[in-house]
Amino acid sequence: MYARSTTIRAGSGSLDDAIAYMRDEVWPAMQDMAGCVGLSMMCDRETGRCIATSAWEDQQAMWASADRIHPMREHLVQHFGASDDMEVQEWEIAVLHREHAAAEGACARITWTRGEPGRADQLLDMYRSSLMPRIQEMPGFCSLSMLVDRDSARAVGTVVLDGREHLEQTREQARMLREEGVRILGVDVLDVAEMDLVLAHLRVPETV
Repeated sequence: MYARSTTIRAGSGSLDDAIAYMRDEVWPAMQDMAGCVGLSMMCDRETGRCIATSAWEDQQAMWASADRIHPMREHLVQHFGASDDMEVQEWEIAVLHREHAAAEGACARITWTRGEPGRADQLLDMYRSSLMPRIQEMPGFCSLSMLVDRDSARAVGTVVLDGREHLEQTREQARMLREEGVRILGVDVLDVAEMDLVLAHLRVPETV
């Protein structure tokens, strides 16, 4: 399974319109694309930062969708965001576990890291054995995922929780796990964000 993420910073007052565009126009169009297995969108309402992620059965399906996705991405940026803040990344969906579906009001904590090239499989094994069980014990836990870019040795882990209260409740626990991850996995933490999960149309199967 593979994923493509597009990050933009929505302009003032346009965030709800951007969400509506993704929900009402982009997602229905994507459902007709071969190999598409889902779409999610996370937003930080304070900063306007939005991350839309499409999921695909394989790398070929993701690449084949590029010509149809490009004009939708351009529309998103031109009408709702700033082009100089746009970032597009492609990932392998290495780990996905879903305890239960995310309900309305769910929130996500996203952590970007960089490790040593060539150690992705080893790091993923350590993540599954050392950190996943602890994450699953967090109050309000819904799901987790780990996406990797083997060429750049970058990864992004996402933990979805039932709501803002659980996000705040687990903030210190998450910080301690990040510090442990740096020590155990030998990775550098590049960024951490907390966002509302505003779209969760995912049919990606479990990988654990």
